[in-house]
Amino acid sequence: MSTRMFGEPVARREDPRLLMGQGRFLDDLGHEALAAAFVRSPHAHARIADIDVTEALDVEGLVAIYTWEDLPGRIGEPLPLLIPHPSMTHGRTGYPLAKEVVRHVGEPVAMVVATDRYVAEDVVERIRVDYEVLPAVVGIEVAAAGENLVHEDVPGNVGAVLVQETGDAGAAIDDAPHRLEFRLDIERSASMPLEGRGVYARWDSDDESLRVYSSTQASTSVRAAIAAKLGLAPGKVEVIAPDVGGGFGVKIVHPWPEEVLVPWAARLLDREVKWAEDRREHFVAAAHERGQAQFVRVGFDDEGRVLGLDVRILHDHGAYMPYGIIIPIVTSTQLLGPYKIGAYRAEVTSLYTNTVIVTPYRGAGRPQGVFCMERTMDRIADHLGRDRADVREANFIGPDEFPYDQGLTFQDGRPLIYDSGDYPELLRRVKELIGWDGFADRRARAAPSGRRIGIGLGCYVEGTGVGPYEGGHVEIDTSGRVHVATGLTSQGQGHQTVFAQIAATELGVPIENVQVTTGDTRRFGYAVGTFASRAAVMSGNAIALACRKVRDKALRIAAEALEADPRDLDITDGVVHVKGDPTSAVPLRTVAVLSNPLRYAFDEEAARATQFAVGGSDGPPVAEGEEPGLEGRDYYSPIRSTFAAGMHAAIVEVDPDTAEIAVLRYAVLHDCGRLINPMVVEGQIHGGVAQGIGGALYERMVYDESGQLLNASFMDFLMPYATEVPRIETAHLETPSPLNPLGIKGAGEAGVIPVSAVIASAIEDATGIAVAQMPLSPSELFHLMRDPSAVGPSPARPCDPASEPQGEEAGPQEQLKPAGLLGERGTSTPPAPER
Repeated sequence: MSTRMFGEPVARREDPRLLMGQGRFLDDLGHEALAAAFVRSPHAHARIADIDVTEALDVEGLVAIYTWEDLPGRIGEPLPLLIPHPSMTHGRTGYPLAKEVVRHVGEPVAMVVATDRYVAEDVVERIRVDYEVLPAVVGIEVAAAGENLVHEDVPGNVGAVLVQETGDAGAAIDDAPHRLEFRLDIERSASMPLEGRGVYARWDSDDESLRVYSSTQASTSVRAAIAAKLGLAPGKVEVIAPDVGGGFGVKIVHPWPEEVLVPWAARLLDREVKWAEDRREHFVAAAHERGQAQFVRVGFDDEGRVLGLDVRILHDHGAYMPYGIIIPIVTSTQLLGPYKIGAYRAEVTSLYTNTVIVTPYRGAGRPQGVFCMERTMDRIADHLGRDRADVREANFIGPDEFPYDQGLTFQDGRPLIYDSGDYPELLRRVKELIGWDGFADRRARAAPSGRRIGIGLGCYVEGTGVGPYEGGHVEIDTSGRVHVATGLTSQGQGHQTVFAQIAATELGVPIENVQVTTGDTRRFGYAVGTFASRAAVMSGNAIALACRKVRDKALRIAAEALEADPRDLDITDGVVHVKGDPTSAVPLRTVAVLSNPLRYAFDEEAARATQFAVGGSDGPPVAEGEEPGLEGRDYYSPIRSTFAAGMHAAIVEVDPDTAEIAVLRYAVLHDCGRLINPMVVEGQIHGGVAQGIGGALYERMVYDESGQLLNASFMDFLMPYATEVPRIETAHLETPSPLNPLGIKGAGEAGVIPVSAVIASAIEDATGIAVAQMPLSPSELFHLMRDPSAVGPSPARPCDPASEPQGEEAGPQEQLKPAGLLGERGTSTPPAPER
């Protein structure tokens, strides 16, 4: 088999084990452990008056009950605010167990430890908590009004105000030949991985060390958090991510209350303790994302070129903000997409509500930003009567303009500078893939039979590979096996395959000889985590650099054995040989033996490395500056993020009687730099598009005015089935990144980012009805088709002074202009979900 594996569509190596039921997930571990369960608040906002455990104390099998008052020192302090930012005016995080006040349904109030989960749940049911119910703040409108407060010391419920701008957007808009303003909305959704969260901990009292298994996207960060909270040296804490059944962002948050409390209880009780989340807990106690209201004002010329853009965003971050304001930072910067905007201003107000916390979900603020920008492009095209693709192309950054500085600051604190790309070519090819130029004929053929079909387009740029670093360790043992370790975790991305491809290519060994370990602090202690489409860029390059160290050392050692110049050697199929002379060769397994001078011989291979066999020279057995063994470690730390890009297009059909929406075709053209494995990238895109269709048409979190989540089960929270996801046609463009050795960019979130914008554009094209909010259900579309003002915001309106209604002529659309933080919306509570 060839050892040049980079770029090949190698089948995923991890799949057979997982598909045959041989995975090892969190709940497969700790069968003899004590079980934890939690009393969770049934109220969105309430003061805890009393907790009575009397009825629970006699339950056989009960081991312990803990409330906030039982938590000592750091354990009882608020959870960390992971990513501080200067624009955060009132950052607040929750306690591991609620102290005095609960601020969302599902917040943990007490922890029970028992002999098994059944007993623990029985005990939970017997604990009586008296609450003084307080007014709930639910939804962006209510939060922005500020009549009631989530936190008594946070005026107006405002946790942060972020402003980013280049140029004078207001003046540019006022001076533009054409102007529009409108409101857009995206509602809450959630990651919903197949496996929920979970923690299993065991304390070694003899060694005073702690081993924790967690279904997490950041094992090294969980280790650091646990060590800090429990007052342990990091070296005394091991955190291992076993097989993880999906993450999508919800498992990047750390530490969750349970990740502090379960290890603390294991140490206190000197017993193994485990907790595995049930599905309702995941709905009400994990994390959500997406909820934003956007107020857009744009000025443009006759060609559709944007001269000025001003966007005011109200962002719902839930009851607490442990992950800072990464989502609105990403929204405000990635909103610009592949375009040159004359002047730009984004102002984000991040608001507390009495709902589940909001943290990154696949796309992490990008779907909202792209929805804003792409809906703006469509509104401009409609206003001018121009082709939507032509308006986009008129605004593109040219392929000869890279690196392109957008003049903003990205989520990594570095300048928003695009490294490479060819946006006109992406557009040309996606139009070809979907049949854009011939769609008018297709529509005309469908019309006589009453079919209403439409086509939509969406463009995006995705910041990937954010720092600060990742590392890789590579070792070749005396059997010729290559052991690769990196600290970030895996949740189904194909790391076992793509990292092995990188190592096999760099070292010249068969991929079957490469074993990859991720997410185990015993194997690699320094890492950041798996999020923001960063794994391939960060760990991939770190592994490549480590492999190059090992390769150089192997060639030096082999050169001595072969009496050759290292520059004349190559490695093929695990054998070091003289270039052009395969007979003058030595296997890598032998080089590994020679790399470790021995005193004792354990087998025939080891005898070749004993002190007498290698002691003939005048130098020491281990040369100065060298280490025993054939291994290497290196880190990759980028100067800034890489920026992938892509364009999606879709054709939808809307039933004129029922308003049912069917996605007929979906096409993706994607550029993530050099492709390590095109099949894995396509798998990532397909999964992302499926989630994007869910976010566009099905998935929403429906709260009532008291803060109760009305659809907290899979009976009511809708996700697309295979029947609702069309065949996804994909193609790739490769513009290598100049910022890293492998020339790669991330791809993990690309599939989901523009889908809501694309589907909205296609529905609007099919119906002629302005679409300004997502998700959009058939019932909402049904009412819109009969009364466009019945659901959601009004469509865009010109804001040229001459065309604005004056005095008594001013209609409801005048309310689109935000008054303070608020703009007007047709409905603030979405209808109940439907299938």
